[in-house]
Amino acid sequence: MTVLTSEHREVRALPAINFNTLGLMFITGFFATVAFDLWGQVISPALGFAKLSPHGLAQSLLGSLGLPNNAFAGYFVHFYVVGLIGYPIGWMFIFAPLWQRVVGDTHWFIPSAIYGFGLWVFAIGGITSLAGLPFFLNFTGIVWVALVGHVLYGIVMVAMLKLVERQQHT
Repeated sequence: MTVLTSEHREVRALPAINFNTLGLMFITGFFATVAFDLWGQVISPALGFAKLSPHGLAQSLLGSLGLPNNAFAGYFVHFYVVGLIGYPIGWMFIFAPLWQRVVGDTHWFIPSAIYGFGLWVFAIGGITSLAGLPFFLNFTGIVWVALVGHVLYGIVMVAMLKLVERQQHT
């Protein structure tokens, strides 16, 4: 669905809140989270770089909030709450509509990479501070692996979104 703005430029409306959108979030978030974890927990350490522990960050945040912070809770928050729901909501309902309104139609690659960068700032700059950890984890090696991982997440999520949308229209 599209709407016209006062500038006579076509702007996409927000996605409908229904089971199709929820399924799309889960599918795109699943593949993006798998890419993120594959990079951060397998490829990066194999190349001699740091190994990501996103469930550990989630555990730290839960503990700082006085919530259960065992390993299961950390994995649950990282994979399900953030990977399948939170970050896709951020793209579909906040970033993509704002990008469309401010910048207009562009290829999906640049905004998805910028979105991933924003996720990195949010997670490593913001959530780490809320969890009681050093700001940007003192810019250790894990921070740069996380940067690549979050940008990769954004790119894979939007690539999968575009792939599913293309399949639905054929």
